[in-house]
Amino acid sequence: MQLNELKKILKENKKFFDILENYDNTHELPFSRKRIDITLPVATINKLKEIKKKTGKTISQIIEEKFQ
Repeated sequence: MQLNELKKILKENKKFFDILENYDNTHELPFSRKRIDITLPVATINKLKEIKKKTGKTISQIIEEKFQ
């Protein structure tokens, strides 16, 4: 395989190589999920439940959308 071919492959797949490099450093993939425990005021939990009922989305999806 020639050097130009390798450079082309690296350029076309840079996103994936970056993900793998990050995995080597952190042992976490950016699309993996992790469960956490948090403490929220009752009013906040009730608002999240109302939004869940209106939209049909899970509370996790609602929170994720706010940060994206």
